[in-house]
Amino acid sequence: MEIVDIVNAKDEVTGNCPKVECHEKGILHRVIISELIDSHGNWILVKQANDRQDAGQYVSPVGGHIRSGETEEEALRRETEEELGITEFDFKFVGKKIYNREVIGRKENHYFIVYEIYSDEEPVLNHESDSYERFSRDQLLKELKENPKKFGDAFHFVMNEIYNIE
Repeated sequence: MEIVDIVNAKDEVTGNCPKVECHEKGILHRVIISELIDSHGNWILVKQANDRQDAGQYVSPVGGHIRSGETEEEALRRETEEELGITEFDFKFVGKKIYNREVIGRKENHYFIVYEIYSDEEPVLNHESDSYERFSRDQLLKELKENPKKFGDAFHFVMNEIYNIE
């Protein structure tokens, strides 16, 4: 059973509980999100597997719950290795914001903690993703505008609320 920290709107820990309970009751808890950018400035996005919340759509390549007592950097490194097989990378904090939605029977009330990671390692995807694609920044902005359904709701949220670029 995965235990996560409960946080308030200021991202202060107020307790902890099982992740599944947070999703049943809509309790606010932290999620690490990261964009992967290569040395050419390409953004690498993953296409979600059919059993995921944004099935068949492109999303941020790293996204997972921060466990109770785990630091942001520990969660970032763990999730990056689990989801992309990448262990060596530089990173920087980009921003954080609350993202709340109901999807596939869950009340996701997530405090998104967003980073960028920089690596030229080829991703080795786990079961959560079917494939990945590289987008130049210009191509990504064009695709977001012209083909918005190609991307998951959470990715649109990150682009709008963290990067202010949609």
